[in-house]
Amino acid sequence: MTATLLATRRVEKPWGRHHLWPGFADPANGAPAVGEVWFQTSDAKAPELLIKYLFTSERLSVQVHPDDESARAAGYPRGKDEAWLILAAEPDATIALGTKAPMSKDELRAAALDGSIVDKLDWKPVKAGEFYYSPAGTIHAIGGGLTLIETQQNVDLTYRLYDYGSDRELHLDAGVKVADATPFHPLPTPAGSTPDRTILAEGPKFVIERWPGGDREVTLPEGKTGWLVVVAGEGAADGVGWRAGETLTLSGTAHITAKAGSDLLFAYPGDKRL
Repeated sequence: MTATLLATRRVEKPWGRHHLWPGFADPANGAPAVGEVWFQTSDAKAPELLIKYLFTSERLSVQVHPDDESARAAGYPRGKDEAWLILAAEPDATIALGTKAPMSKDELRAAALDGSIVDKLDWKPVKAGEFYYSPAGTIHAIGGGLTLIETQQNVDLTYRLYDYGSDRELHLDAGVKVADATPFHPLPTPAGSTPDRTILAEGPKFVIERWPGGDREVTLPEGKTGWLVVVAGEGAADGVGWRAGETLTLSGTAHITAKAGSDLLFAYPGDKRL
């Protein structure tokens, strides 16, 4: 079997929502808001990537993630690059990426302590269909009114710099140390997209493609896993049926059939497309 349907984990968050996305059941009346849905493997060894949906009603904390070298020095297996595909956005929705101007470590710490960091971030208006790659070290904050898919290196390692006065722990020493407090420069758009294959990201830590409906075959190198994320539609991969709101892992050679109108993401570790 080269295709495995993943379990979902719904994560309640105060900044989450009660109206999610097609394929996901809304929380019951009176139940806590759902902010994230994770797709989890049954492997004892944690895979290299993690796929999540996020449903936001307000701004998330200002945060930063370390790169591989800094994370391993702190005892973690890897750092965290992450990327977001915006599925839906309210008219005033924004994401903060980088700072408006370069800041020294001392300036960054002071701004995090007094809250002025919020106004020093570069809040970018976003809309459905846009894609953002946030390398490790990028100071960022996801705004409210967004539905998005996050692809990330799989590690539970976030340094919060500011959280709007909440009582959650901040990580100023570690966060300031690894933060690149400069304006954000997006990675170049990968070349080579075709009508049946849009390359959203090609490295440095993972590749993300977007596919429409249709039949295709994909072959992954030995030992490499791919994640097939079903944004919309239905179909099958090597006899394993899937529908909107589900995610599968693939290995080896997989034969994929997606009905017309399907919308799929395919993500895998590495810096080169298959």
